[in-house]
Amino acid sequence: MHSPARCPAATTASSPLRAPFVAMAQRGRRPPSSAAPEAEQPEEALARILRTEAAVSGVSRKASAGSSQHSTRLWPRAVLQALDSAVASSRWESALEVRSLLNPSLSLSRMVQPVRATCSTDAHHVRIAVSQIFELLRKQRWYEPRTQIYARLLMMLGRCRQPGPATALFKVMLSEKRLAPTVDVYTALVGAYGYSGLLDEAMATVDRMKGADADCKPDEYTFSVLINCCCKSRRFDLIPTVLDEMSYLGVGCNVVIHNGIIDGYGKAGMLEEMEDALSNMLQDGDNVPDIYTMNSIIWAYGNRGRVDDMERWYGEFQLMGVEPDTRTFNIMMKSYGKANMPDKMLSVLKYIKRRFFSPSAATFNIIIECFGRAGNIEKMEYYFRLMKIKGVKPNPITYCSLVNGYSKSGLLDRVPAIIRQTENTDVALDTPFFNCVISAYAKSGDIKIMEEMLQLMKEKKCKPGKVIYSTMIQAYIAHGMEEDAKLLEKELERVDEKLLDLF
Repeated sequence: MHSPARCPAATTASSPLRAPFVAMAQRGRRPPSSAAPEAEQPEEALARILRTEAAVSGVSRKASAGSSQHSTRLWPRAVLQALDSAVASSRWESALEVRSLLNPSLSLSRMVQPVRATCSTDAHHVRIAVSQIFELLRKQRWYEPRTQIYARLLMMLGRCRQPGPATALFKVMLSEKRLAPTVDVYTALVGAYGYSGLLDEAMATVDRMKGADADCKPDEYTFSVLINCCCKSRRFDLIPTVLDEMSYLGVGCNVVIHNGIIDGYGKAGMLEEMEDALSNMLQDGDNVPDIYTMNSIIWAYGNRGRVDDMERWYGEFQLMGVEPDTRTFNIMMKSYGKANMPDKMLSVLKYIKRRFFSPSAATFNIIIECFGRAGNIEKMEYYFRLMKIKGVKPNPITYCSLVNGYSKSGLLDRVPAIIRQTENTDVALDTPFFNCVISAYAKSGDIKIMEEMLQLMKEKKCKPGKVIYSTMIQAYIAHGMEEDAKLLEKELERVDEKLLDLF
């Protein structure tokens, strides 16, 4: 294992911890106006909101209708808000090669090489939004290319693990007249490569930044993204090289970078290296541990079942003046639950109430999951009822935990009631929930109900993935239903072909 290298001293005052991508997105924004707007009547405010929503919805419809129906006189605010909403929810047009993204003379089908990138099922199946709206945006008479929009799109493609389309989008940007890449654009491209595991390309992009204009030199946010990518790929051997490069360029190591290294070692279970990285942070003196440092360390020990060390470090951070938050308590409760220490878990819940913290959905999910795993259905149902009494909205994870608990205790007859409950709420049942339900019925041998759940999943417009198909195929084989298993294997092959055709 590699010992963590010392970070170069920060050259600027430490700033509050924030996600690198959020920090980049915030750059260049206009400060809020000092003059407060006049008070708006409720009726006027509601009418304005409804007009805006209708306009944004209209933009989305026009964007997906095809280039023949594209208008060049749309309301600027509606188009920009539609694009921003699509990016914020990580929705993107998977079939990028079908249309030219921004410039009709540049076809992405010719620019993008076939990429078999790993991405979530949801990202594969979403069809509407970013590329179509952005194409519509470029056709407006008032449109002026801006680097901030490209940076946001590149960040979104990075989150979706789409390095190929990110490369194509960057090339499209280079073709724009009077528009040059900025440090934010390059940093987003570094993330698009790095989070897809293409660290060589990410580091080559940083080298490219060093040879670019002064405004494109890599900064602390660029390096925080790069180090975070190294940690996620478990390439800790690259961290000393990155830190040496920072020192050579005179870029200081801020609290974000320290926390990224500490969190990376913790998630990899390299606890000694994690403590060494914390010692380096303390010795540098320019950055002090904060709540993110605390949560990373107690999570690392709690996740490994080292409850005593978790409690010790909780006390150490309080002596440093770091106050816990709701996530801290959730981490401790989950650790106690995994260690089969329900009494301590509930004592944390009581402590939360005494400190006037509000338990979140995650808090109740942890308790419900703990008692369900232990087979204590009575307590599991009690805290589910308490969750609703307290006005905390259950989410798909809550229902997954309930199904797992019932399945473990052989009470699958209660699962239909859970599904009926969701019908009366706005909770959107997702693929993991149906994975859980179908797996439970497959294990119990209820093939008919398992098939009904697959049909219900399709009716809910929730696309089944490989996990569900594999589970059902194994269940068919176990019950001697070879023909049904073969039919499902063919359906799985068709799904795979559709997914691959998206790139």
